[in-house]
Amino acid sequence: MATLPLLFMIAALATIGWLTARARAVRFRADATRRFSSLPQHHGWFVTLATLLPPLIFLAIWHVTAPALVTDAVLATPLAAHLPPPGFERASILSEARHLAEGSRYGAFHALSQRLAPAYAAAQSRYDWIATATALLLAFGGGALAFLAVRPSFSSRTQVERVVMGLLLAASLIAILTTIGIVASLVFESARFFRLVPIGDFLLGTHWSPQVIDPRDPGASLGAVPLFWGTFFIGAVIAMAVAIPFGLMSAIYLTQYARGSTRRWMKPLLEILAGVPTVVYGYFAALTVAPAVRDLGVALGVSWASSESALAAGIVMGVMIIPFVSSMADDSLSAVPQSMRDGSLAMGATRSETIKKVLVPAALPGVVGGVLLAVSRAIGETMIVVMAASGVATLTLNPFASTTTVTKQIVDLLTGEAEFDSAKTLAAFALGLTLFVVTLLLNIVALIVVRRYREAYD
Repeated sequence: MATLPLLFMIAALATIGWLTARARAVRFRADATRRFSSLPQHHGWFVTLATLLPPLIFLAIWHVTAPALVTDAVLATPLAAHLPPPGFERASILSEARHLAEGSRYGAFHALSQRLAPAYAAAQSRYDWIATATALLLAFGGGALAFLAVRPSFSSRTQVERVVMGLLLAASLIAILTTIGIVASLVFESARFFRLVPIGDFLLGTHWSPQVIDPRDPGASLGAVPLFWGTFFIGAVIAMAVAIPFGLMSAIYLTQYARGSTRRWMKPLLEILAGVPTVVYGYFAALTVAPAVRDLGVALGVSWASSESALAAGIVMGVMIIPFVSSMADDSLSAVPQSMRDGSLAMGATRSETIKKVLVPAALPGVVGGVLLAVSRAIGETMIVVMAASGVATLTLNPFASTTTVTKQIVDLLTGEAEFDSAKTLAAFALGLTLFVVTLLLNIVALIVVRRYREAYD
């Protein structure tokens, strides 16, 4: 049976279980005067969870193991004796036969795959019916046993809370294990890279040219200092030069000068910038801002100004992170006690003097935390620099010159045709690990600053 009808049948059984269990709980509560530990809906949810969870867990495990079982059944047929030895060709024939059996392909490159397709279809059908029968049996059996447990003395609320707590714990563990897996993969592949390239050559070298690597000295062409500088120059200098003043001034206006009606529609419009896909910013940078920046450079006498300049990517990146700075500054300014404002105004200070000498200094820790979070967001940005920045690694202070970033180089390294075990490809993992460590440290510092700020005024 197809997956969607099966899930619908399991959901129907769960709904029936909820209704019948609730009705049973209502009946034995009708004439009783004692206090019960669980409400009727608790009994209903207990039966529902007992009906849903066993078949869903089984289907999740079956989805992983069933392809191997189907392939083993096909390999046990007489036609499988004509398959080549284990290897790429054998896997290709079996994959083609499976696609033919599923109906996702209507032609066969290998004649043997056409002959194996009926065996695949038969095995798949047989195992599908086994899975369907088992899932429905688990749903019906689990629901029936749970329904029989519904009685006045049974605390279904406790059982439901335990199941929900277990599901929440599982969700938390998935997030934690995913993070551990990401970090472990970066560390493992980076360790392989540093066995080929000395870590000092990578972190302190000033020449980056992964296209031409000398096998005798790969570190000579994989010095990442130009990448680190380009990332810092675009994300932490130019982007922040745009985001900090505009974000801070917009926050000051919205909290201190704007009317309530103006704030209600201006703040959501400003925060829409945070929801715009980064690829849209990339198009905007490549098609609109970059040509304008190049024309500006030519007008200023910089005849060699590039259309893939650091300034173009940095400006658009700064616009993208304005909402991060503005939102954090807005919250920080709003959290300053009203007594500090009133005291400043009572001493004869003007509103602008109060903002400059009282509110902004008091809110500075929160503003700094927001800036650090924005910097970590900017240096990890990919699409804007991929579409607007150059692939040339240079050490320059000229914003009109071409430069590149760590994320741009990671994309270039992983989209080529180099061998996975080569120093060129493994360099992407070393760059990713370095970027991860830097952004992690920035986030930790920002959270520490914000936490101290909140402790001061909560």
